[in-house]
Amino acid sequence: MKLNRFYFLFFFSVLQLFSCNEKQLDITDFKANVLKSTTLSVDQKVSLLLDQMTLEEKIGQLNQYSGFWDFTGPTPEGEEVSQKIKNLKNGMVGSMLNVSGVEDVLAVQKIAVEESRLGIPLLFGFDVIHGFKTISPIPIAEAASWNLDAIQASAQVAAKEASASGINWTFAPMVDVSRDARWGRVMEGAGEDPYLGSKIARARVTGFQGDDLSSPSTIAACAKHFAGYGFVEAGRDYNTADVGTSTLHNIILPPFKAAKEAGVKTFMNSFTDLNGIPATGNTYLQRDLLKNKWNFDGFVVSDWGSISEMVTHGYAKDKKHAAQLAINAGSDMDMESHLYVTQLASLVKEGKVSEAFIEDAAARILKVKFELGLFDDPYLYCNTDRQGSIVGSKALHDSVLDIAKKSIVLLKNQTNILPLPKQGLRIAVIGALAADKTSPLGNWTLAADANSAVSLLEGLQNYKGNSIAYAKGADVAVGKVGFVSELEINTTDTSGFKEAVSLAKKSDVVIMSLGEHAMQSGEGRSRANIDLPGVQQELLETIYAVNKNIVLVLNNGRPLAVQWAAQHIPTIVEGWHLGSQSGNALAQVIYGDYNPSGKLPMSFPRSLGQVPLYYNNKNTGRPSPVNPGEVFWTHYIDQKNTPLYPFGYGLSYTKFEYDTLLVSNTYSDNKQIEVIVDVTNIGKRQGVETVQLYLKDVYASVIRPLRSLKGFEQISLQPGETKKITFTLTDNELGFYDNQGNWLVEPGSFDVFVGTDSTTEIKSTFKI
Repeated sequence: MKLNRFYFLFFFSVLQLFSCNEKQLDITDFKANVLKSTTLSVDQKVSLLLDQMTLEEKIGQLNQYSGFWDFTGPTPEGEEVSQKIKNLKNGMVGSMLNVSGVEDVLAVQKIAVEESRLGIPLLFGFDVIHGFKTISPIPIAEAASWNLDAIQASAQVAAKEASASGINWTFAPMVDVSRDARWGRVMEGAGEDPYLGSKIARARVTGFQGDDLSSPSTIAACAKHFAGYGFVEAGRDYNTADVGTSTLHNIILPPFKAAKEAGVKTFMNSFTDLNGIPATGNTYLQRDLLKNKWNFDGFVVSDWGSISEMVTHGYAKDKKHAAQLAINAGSDMDMESHLYVTQLASLVKEGKVSEAFIEDAAARILKVKFELGLFDDPYLYCNTDRQGSIVGSKALHDSVLDIAKKSIVLLKNQTNILPLPKQGLRIAVIGALAADKTSPLGNWTLAADANSAVSLLEGLQNYKGNSIAYAKGADVAVGKVGFVSELEINTTDTSGFKEAVSLAKKSDVVIMSLGEHAMQSGEGRSRANIDLPGVQQELLETIYAVNKNIVLVLNNGRPLAVQWAAQHIPTIVEGWHLGSQSGNALAQVIYGDYNPSGKLPMSFPRSLGQVPLYYNNKNTGRPSPVNPGEVFWTHYIDQKNTPLYPFGYGLSYTKFEYDTLLVSNTYSDNKQIEVIVDVTNIGKRQGVETVQLYLKDVYASVIRPLRSLKGFEQISLQPGETKKITFTLTDNELGFYDNQGNWLVEPGSFDVFVGTDSTTEIKSTFKI
């Protein structure tokens, strides 16, 4: 990245003003003629800027603070705050997080730009996970849409609204693959499959960043958490992750690589250790793989305080050692450990950290700032008129309603209760979540207004033809509910059951809204049990005893174990936490104005004991019994091996038929295989089907899964309509990573399955 010194001196000879001790240019001229130059490349500008920076200023770019006061109000007292303000003015801060709103962002940016020596603008990061103020469905719900265009559009909505509020960097997408429904952060990802996860990673990165990062309506994205966070033991957040190399390369890493190939500007490392090495200090992950093998040219930010936490892990002897380990391993920016800004200069002087590592990290951060257009206009994201016209606009709400409808999964409709007729019914709506206007927003909605979602009850009431009455039945949570506080679940109060029973007895249909409060999933919200929390199961059984005509709407941020409901309740709708337009989306599906098309991105277990549960498991030496009653094979003696609802599963108000699965050519012809299938809508309604293709590599040098998703296509069919779907399989789909991370395509036999979910038995074979 360094520009040739001769060229530097020649090009800027007119501007050079040498002092006795420093080789520095006149800063005013430098800012005007270099930083805003239209002829120099970004890399050249970064190199020239680094030449003007002191070691301390370079380290300052690696330092990130969370918002530490109301920047438009009086300055609070205290030594720590005073030091942070001093660092801002001395160019010792590269980024801020949790500062939002044009007024506050503008105030902080002015300090950095107008009061520091070099005037380097700040990055403003925020957890824009599934929306800013206008909230889309939680990411796992969006993944259930399997609609990449809608997912990309959702990220665009989030970027547009956040950027209008001063934000230029989001800590999303989370691309961790996870197979464990106990882990609270499954709500933040795309589920259990690396292929689907990779496609969604690309869509979300593209949605956030667009095709021009310098546009004020785009923001820099961040692929997190690198790597293995989704495999924490026991599904317990911040726990250790211990995985084999085959799982690492074939399951965990592909969505990160997809994000990199989509041009993601930043990565965030993980809180956890991976095989005994904390991700924050993991040289293999950050330098060897990400920056060298993958040639990633953005920067890596630590997770909150994860550098200092290496001391607690027992990997660093003290905080200074932690800073040394992190920067040497390739962690470029320190989020809220405050260790780089206090320790790195002395570590460089002691020879324990190369200044080249400092300069490389600073260069990566500066490059993103240039690409965002911040050096051309540090106040690009500080337009109050734009903020007023965009935030909360109808266009944004229309967009999040669209993705919310697409995210709903119909799990069961045994007696065809749904869709409901729009008039003539007495409908009982039961469950505290049905009237809740905050929980539907989901977790990670830091900028959203509480009580701003459309509730299920409100959505149903928008349809005027039926008689609708509501009874709470029972609270899910009691006491204070907050982002940083523990949630107290109602495990005893059933006083509302009587009213709910009375209402159910005199109703034609009961719509029950049960599941998790939004603050029961997300970071720090791992659950040891994944059934209906508190007294809700008892409420469900009590209502079922007096009226079996129940539509159960699940609201949750993870797969739940609802085996009793699956056995008894005739109709079950997976309604997730669908965001600002939740109630309208659910009502449109319940009344048939939208035909549900969602498919599960994670398997739903029959019981907790099956977890972790996933479809793409490997065969064993004893996959099935040799004789009836045989005990020595891989199974439970008290539960089936199969999921309650499998990966890729989801019903429609119509039915689809698959026919004539063909493999059209041999691999030797042009190193690709074509798989063709006819899909027909044999029902009476228009519907959308997600046609899914799975492969099984029958034998290989590394054991391969029984089946792996390798293609999907979403099609809309009118009643009686048939479409011919063609999948093209290349080396990208036919190969796998060996245990050293090398991509292999091996000769052998393959089974190919095409159908409506991961259990399809529609099969053909081919060889390569």
